[in-house]
Amino acid sequence: MQARDGELGAFAQRWFEVMRGCGPDVRETLHDNYPTACVGEAAFAYVGAFKAHVNVGFFRGTALHDPSGLLQGTGKQMRHVKLRPGEEVDADALTVLIGTAYADMKVRL
Repeated sequence: MQARDGELGAFAQRWFEVMRGCGPDVRETLHDNYPTACVGEAAFAYVGAFKAHVNVGFFRGTALHDPSGLLQGTGKQMRHVKLRPGEEVDADALTVLIGTAYADMKVRL
């Protein structure tokens, strides 16, 4: 995250802070070189900063209720929200999605 300057780095840091704030049991790790938020050992979300966008990803994204339609992807379980400079994102909906992913993982444990 810190390797990306400007808006992309700020996006990544902002959304990882939201993940960190989900609860006192959130711990941080690197998974496939992406900053990842976990409940115990179970990863629930990550942030990937790329050259032109940031992904806020969810390891069990297919199980999440997404009434705003933010989630993208075609994997068996994972989904992500793609953030690009100059494009608006529904910050409230993304915050809820992150909280939902955290709560979902806590129930699964």
